[in-house]
Amino acid sequence: MTDLALVLFWGSVALLAYTYVVFPAILFVRGLLWRKPYRTEDITPSVSMIIAAYNEAASIGEKLDNVVSLDYPRDCLEVIVASDGSTDETEAIVAQYEDRGVKLLALPRQGKAGALNSAVAVAKGEILVFSDANSQYAPDAIRQLVRPFADPEVGGVAGNQVYLSEKRMADDTAQTGDGERTYWGFDRFLKRIQSEAGNTISATGAIYAIRRSLFPGVPEGVTDDFATSTAVIAQGYRLVFAPDAKAFEPVAKSSGVEFGRKVRVMTRGLRAVLVRRELLNPFRFGFYALQLFSHKVLRRLMFAPLALLLVSNPFLLGEGLFYQLTMLAQIGFYGAALAGALFRDTPLGRNKLVTLPYYVCLVYLAAAVATFNVLRGHQINRWEPQRQHA
Repeated sequence: MTDLALVLFWGSVALLAYTYVVFPAILFVRGLLWRKPYRTEDITPSVSMIIAAYNEAASIGEKLDNVVSLDYPRDCLEVIVASDGSTDETEAIVAQYEDRGVKLLALPRQGKAGALNSAVAVAKGEILVFSDANSQYAPDAIRQLVRPFADPEVGGVAGNQVYLSEKRMADDTAQTGDGERTYWGFDRFLKRIQSEAGNTISATGAIYAIRRSLFPGVPEGVTDDFATSTAVIAQGYRLVFAPDAKAFEPVAKSSGVEFGRKVRVMTRGLRAVLVRRELLNPFRFGFYALQLFSHKVLRRLMFAPLALLLVSNPFLLGEGLFYQLTMLAQIGFYGAALAGALFRDTPLGRNKLVTLPYYVCLVYLAAAVATFNVLRGHQINRWEPQRQHA
């Protein structure tokens, strides 16, 4: 039993080390040694901004106020709000902006994929910009987003999603907010070095753009931002990261909302990888295939080696001080996460010593549920948004 425990323990350590240390280090070194620059210019191509909305009355007005005030030529910017069968005041609010160039596309309820496909079908812009209904763009966000399209090899541009400062959020967001911002800070670092050497892995739905000619249509049951942005790579173009194209979003209002959102996003994300599985072929897509596998597959499955590490460690306590210390470290980590769950409405529950372990456990529990959803063939095509607007 000890031999098996050793194999499980060190195999788990190796997987975790590769995913979170070795792979980022490979990316960093590659970004330094294998730079692949692309041309950027101050250009103003025609742009169609697509916003899919379902019952977004609480945030859509603020969103459109932000959009119509952006620093981009009005005659080059088309704004389309695709209402996916909204039953609240969303459509009435959007209609108030029609005299400012905002087009309302009132659709029957069909899910986000159908709403996006319908909106693109009537869009006229050379560049499609996709945005969430609760994100706020920096004034020059679109100008920064379209600059890389001056290079004909660039087919898509991922913008920079920035979570609002904790000081601007209510206290009940701090627990998942610290972890969310830490995660996205790490993810932003990876996007930069990936982009400098070739392709960033994918875009985030808050802010990204692709050439209209490369839009493939969004399949059902997948994350639309991943499926749409990676389609440009599948067609032989580059997907790059524009750090100065910023969109600001709040973190989830509560851990319960955040857990449900992550299960949905990861379920759809894993299905999207299955849809784009040809990108995992290194003979066709080279280093990007390794990036995709390490980032979008292995990272989603890290709940398994973490669980095996916890299960195998007790069988090794008699093998020396090292294994006793690793057991204590795990007990301390999961104990802190449990404290974060039990005391989430108290100052203790908002302390970073418990918020980060709590967030890590939240993410990997959601990943486990999402993996089970994919294995059993469960799809999530529609959902009720639970927004906190910016």
